[in-house]
Amino acid sequence: MPSVINYLTMIEAEAGRFTVGVFQDVAWAAKGLEALKRAGLPAESLSIIAKESAEVRSLLQQALGAPGERLDLAGTGPILASGPVVAVLQGSAADLPKIGLSGAMRRVGFLAHDGRIFETLTARGGVLVAIHSEPRAADALAILHSYGGGNAAIGAWTGRV
Repeated sequence: MPSVINYLTMIEAEAGRFTVGVFQDVAWAAKGLEALKRAGLPAESLSIIAKESAEVRSLLQQALGAPGERLDLAGTGPILASGPVVAVLQGSAADLPKIGLSGAMRRVGFLAHDGRIFETLTARGGVLVAIHSEPRAADALAILHSYGGGNAAIGAWTGRV
């Protein structure tokens, strides 16, 4: 029976695995998102979190085909967010607005200090892009780095590509 429990735990961890990077602005994020799509990563695997603005709303619509959800996060302020990372960050308690990115990034495999970095960069106007695709995590990471995705990393990566 322990192997079944371990197997189930492994699946739960993998369901929340994301590759994340923060672009300095919407223009760089748009280039990075386009490169991710050209590399064959499906739009439904992509997430965007950024401070609320007309420019971000347009990016969300263009890149993901959705206007995004408006949230007021502790440590960041009003943001727009869309994509699979949002539900994972919300968690079962739906406490993302209260704990902010710094507290919630642990849910996708990052340490607390990584969460604080992502939160600080996003609060300064950066655009957080997350990719939910473990089989292509290394590809996504390389693209994020190539297109200026700062602090790009793979959360809780198992080393399999």
